Amino acid sequence: MIEIFGPADLSRAKESGKFIGSVLRTLQDRVKVGTNLLEIDQWAADMIADAGAISCYVDYDPSFGDGPFGHYICTSVNDAVLHGMPHDYALKDGDLLTLDLAAILGGIAADAAVSFIVGAAASLADSLMIETTQRALEAGIAAANPGSQIGDISHAIGSVLSAGGFPINTDFGGHGIGTTMHQEPHISNVGQPGRGYKLRPGLLLAIEPWVMADTAELITDADGWTLRSATGARSAHSEHTIAITEDGPIILTN
Repeated sequence: MIEIFGPADLSRAKESGKFIGSVLRTLQDRVKVGTNLLEIDQWAADMIADAGAISCYVDYDPSFGDGPFGHYICTSVNDAVLHGMPHDYALKDGDLLTLDLAAILGGIAADAAVSFIVGAAASLADSLMIETTQRALEAGIAAANPGSQIGDISHAIGSVLSAGGFPINTDFGGHGIGTTMHQEPHISNVGQPGRGYKLRPGLLLAIEPWVMADTAELITDADGWTLRSATGARSAHSEHTIAITEDGPIILTN
């Protein structure tokens, strides 16, 4: 399913995106050495409830997961890169944490992710990897103009990630979004320009470059959800929900 939204719907999408961006910013500010992943999940649950929003994750039960996710946010640490299930773990100085959050507010979903180093022990390699995903996200958004195609976004993302020396996994990527979290079209993090679905005003997309330091191979944790790098390498993930407009892309989750 691909949904195209009108101006009134776009106004609601902006509010949903603003909420997700605000929650992620608040959580990042709260997290410190010693914070437990289950605390972060509870903070997210409380903010979602207070806003009258609906979690996209707690009852989420896709074919690639092991039953309903059962939590309100994905917390991926170090070698975990996607779908990190919150569990009883206290963050350490230098941990690389990714927070990935999606919720529905006013009937429209928004989805965003941010990676950052906990505490003060940041390595140069980790910082550069995070920065590369951020630059790839910026490039992908810049390519998301009306009349462009999904392949243009994928090519822009992949060019930045490849230039940074990172292998690219194509099992998971960005996606359309609207009244539900995951919709068509799929947005691979590598691709050829001039191919795929043509972008038009009113389309909402979640664009999400992610990499693992030295591999493109994923393994699944015993929890049935958390995806980790097959080599134990650290990982990073950056994501925004955007709207395609006549004047170009607008970031909703800033």
